[in-house]
Amino acid sequence: MFRKLLLPIVLILALASSACNSTPPTPAPTVASGGASATDAATQEPTAAPAITPTPSIVLSDGLDRRVELYEPAQRIVSLAPSNTEILFAIGAGSQIVGRDDFSDYPEEAKNVQSIGSTYGDLNTEAIVALEPDLVLAAEINSPEQVKTLEDLGLTVYWLGNPQDFPGLYDNLALVGVLTGREEETAALNDTLVARVNGVAEKLYGSGQRPKVFYEVDGSDPTKPWTTGPGTFIATMIALAGGDNVGSVLVDQYAQISSEELIRQNPEYILLGDSAFGVTPESIGQRAGWDQIAAVKNKQVYAFDDNLASRPGPRLVDGLETMAKILNPTITFP
Repeated sequence: MFRKLLLPIVLILALASSACNSTPPTPAPTVASGGASATDAATQEPTAAPAITPTPSIVLSDGLDRRVELYEPAQRIVSLAPSNTEILFAIGAGSQIVGRDDFSDYPEEAKNVQSIGSTYGDLNTEAIVALEPDLVLAAEINSPEQVKTLEDLGLTVYWLGNPQDFPGLYDNLALVGVLTGREEETAALNDTLVARVNGVAEKLYGSGQRPKVFYEVDGSDPTKPWTTGPGTFIATMIALAGGDNVGSVLVDQYAQISSEELIRQNPEYILLGDSAFGVTPESIGQRAGWDQIAAVKNKQVYAFDDNLASRPGPRLVDGLETMAKILNPTITFP
């Protein structure tokens, strides 16, 4: 009887001892996302977010077929040509100009902008860099070598080529509008310019008048004055204004024409693009043999503001209207 009672008691004590001495099982590690354990994930330093490379908001090709990038519209601009300065003011970006060349004298407010020297000589690169421009707006009067010099200094340069006709002018204005964030203002300006050019064409449609015109660029040598040949904007203006350019007989875009050839051509109008240098209608009549020319005989020699013909900016339309009024005195223009 005692043995029967003792065995269950021994078994109970043995099980109790086993329960007290046993080690609890180790829980399975919790796996965090990415394969690391929860413990490892808690002790790891956070990984830095990858750097984001900014994307240019403006990417254009310029007149030298160079890719030009801006991360935002230019707010600090150096203009290297009078035509560029006039474009910038015309589209409402005058306040964004921080530097301009010596010859940028229109509009009047342009004279208040700091000058960086003459484009025709050595550029004052130190002055340009000191202005910290986000865009240098160059033109065809700036050589590719000058552009490279500025680029090598870490500056962003856009080279704006000269237009050959009025649609090319509108395109140039639109490009500068994009570069400066002035697209809406530029579109409005272009609409006005297109309407004015079309207005001249409509006035002259069917008129049948095409007088011969001599445009003098430089009469320093009165026996061989420089004039505008075929393929120039001035030649385009003369044609749109209802005239026939006597310089079309020349080969080059700008060339000298002999007094003999000019007398033979016998233009009915002479426009003095060099009037700013002291050439006057009266002095023209004193040139040898020129008193035989119809324009001199009929007193149809006119001083002409060459800035309205040689600066490839919005005032080219002013030049067209002025020229049309001279060549068509019987037609009323705005």
